[in-house]
Amino acid sequence: MPHNNEPPVSLRIFGKQSRFLREQKEMTRRDLAALIPYSESLIAMVERGERPPKPGYVDAVDSALGAGGILRVLIPEVAEKHHPAWAEEYVKLQAEALALHSYSTHLMHGLLQTGEYARAVFRCLRPSMEDEEIEKSVQARLVTQKLLTRKPACRITFTLEEPVLSRKIGGRAIWEEQLRHLLKLSELHNVQLQVMPLSRENHAGLDGPLTLLETLSHHTIGYVEGQRGSYFLTDPDDVSVLNHRYGTIRSQALDAEASRALIERLLAGET
Repeated sequence: MPHNNEPPVSLRIFGKQSRFLREQKEMTRRDLAALIPYSESLIAMVERGERPPKPGYVDAVDSALGAGGILRVLIPEVAEKHHPAWAEEYVKLQAEALALHSYSTHLMHGLLQTGEYARAVFRCLRPSMEDEEIEKSVQARLVTQKLLTRKPACRITFTLEEPVLSRKIGGRAIWEEQLRHLLKLSELHNVQLQVMPLSRENHAGLDGPLTLLETLSHHTIGYVEGQRGSYFLTDPDDVSVLNHRYGTIRSQALDAEASRALIERLLAGET
């Protein structure tokens, strides 16, 4: 059930309308960028439906193009939300999940991130985000972490590649705070944290990160994120493959106690 082939319909419609109005005025994107406080690259992404616009963007473009409110009336449908449009469905499913199992290869899963680590992650993104966007995204991410202590408890396992732990995103102070946070989370009765060591020679996770969610109806779905979007896997054969793969990944990783010991060694500078 792909979610990354096309942008949401509402964003595509808005993008086409704004592009049509711009071209009717015989303006290039560069011409429009000169009239509003937004970049040419952002205009291009919005016109392609790849990025939800802020209300301020919609107002500015409507005025610059003399649209007379044609674009403004679409603000409730297209204006930027706390989460990207493609992530809304996943966020809802995650909040309700009976169980969640995640394998991470490049950075901490969002449920594990401290606020400062999350800010550092969003500052790394390119094209870069504005400070207001970053703060909204951080707060939205922190809200999802209610799942960790929700009642009734969600059964959660995380398997992290060792480089995820050793990469000092945001600098040493933020990194150390993040590792200490991991140690605290690993003490939760419903959370199990494991690390896949670099020394592992036989590795089942070479295809990349994955998440498995058990829904309220006791169905398991797979979720995979990529560079420009994400997709769900619901076919029983696909889910079976991911279940088997994740089980093997966990069996190849360090157990919970050894994983905690590794994190403690990193904090102590014993790598």
